[in-house]
Amino acid sequence: MESYTQQMNFFGNTNPDELLKKYGSPLYVYNEDILRRQMKRVAGILTSHRFTSNFSIKTNSNLTILRMALEEGLNADAMSPGEIFALKKAGFPSERIFFVPNNVSEEEMQYAIDEGVILSVDSLSQLEMFGRLCPGGRLSVRLNPGVGAGHHEKVVTAGKKTKFGVAAQDIPKVLELAKKYDLHIVGLNQHIGSLFMDFQPYLDAVSNFLHYAEDFPELEFVDFGGGFGTPYHKLEGEAEFDMESFKVAFDHLLTEWKNKTGRDVLFKMEPGRYIVAEGGVLLGRVYAVKENFGHRYVGTDIGMNVLIRPELYDSWHDVEIYRDGKPLISSEKEVYSVVGNICESGDIVAKDRELPIVKENDVAVVLDAGAYGFSMSSNYNNRLRPAEVLIDHDGNDRLIRRRDTFEDLMRNFDV
Repeated sequence: MESYTQQMNFFGNTNPDELLKKYGSPLYVYNEDILRRQMKRVAGILTSHRFTSNFSIKTNSNLTILRMALEEGLNADAMSPGEIFALKKAGFPSERIFFVPNNVSEEEMQYAIDEGVILSVDSLSQLEMFGRLCPGGRLSVRLNPGVGAGHHEKVVTAGKKTKFGVAAQDIPKVLELAKKYDLHIVGLNQHIGSLFMDFQPYLDAVSNFLHYAEDFPELEFVDFGGGFGTPYHKLEGEAEFDMESFKVAFDHLLTEWKNKTGRDVLFKMEPGRYIVAEGGVLLGRVYAVKENFGHRYVGTDIGMNVLIRPELYDSWHDVEIYRDGKPLISSEKEVYSVVGNICESGDIVAKDRELPIVKENDVAVVLDAGAYGFSMSSNYNNRLRPAEVLIDHDGNDRLIRRRDTFEDLMRNFDV
């Protein structure tokens, strides 16, 4: 019986022990073949319509991975001037970047305008700000259709209790402000949430959103957002998001709308974590195995500063255990909580998991860590952020971001 990472040949010509000895622990490891497979999937969601998938840099900001996305034909979403800057460093031209911020300053908005990047506003006050800065300009408006979706309330990005978007009921005010500043609303965008495995609510939201699109005569594109789910419970047999069935239903819905309205706009979407989550794992060394009042703990160097999703969203990540370069496959198991090295009670990677008997110096492999892993990492407790390594198409490992040093912790101080 093989582990998941063995089945995928995730580590190519090497193994977790060798990688940690070479690059240090903890360590993010990405598999190029899996990343490119996912990028190709989302690039080809629609073939009978004008269409683009956007890579969301907030999921993973590594320049090597951004360059892959560009090579595979994806456009990009940015949420800050820093993300615009990084995307341009990766080679994305301005016309392939969509700035989708919220609550930005005049300086940040002006930065996007000066860079020639089309942007979205998500409030009437931000629309007024854009009008003052760029009268006669072209822009997109993010609408909140009043419905949302997602696995946790903190990732639902539309509905009646979220900060995002202009309420659909305020469309008349949007049109009034656009007229005041001679603005051209050439795009309309939404994002209802992330990590959904059932695509029907998404299609319902698309259908509803297209109804609003008919109120904007100058539209050049419509961006439906995204948020396709990743099977985080894959070791329990959770199925993948049914992309093929989704593509058929999505194409049918858009074809009907185009035939009804006679509108020919560019369709966009942002698949989010779906592109990069499965293409990355996080490795960490086991430094302690202990029992406290009947509860067993596996103590690792995978702190919440390295992977905060379990603490922030109660997120599940499957865990494999490697020893001497090979995965432990055993019928003899114990229940452990895998914890990190941060001085917080919530520093738990995986709670009450049934794992093979774990020993000190084993390697914990946290699956599906390619999205919102390193990009949300920090230096909390003055811990160093880990290196990032790519396993390329030939199975060879390559450093694509170096590990922090102590000097990096002091870099912004006047010392």
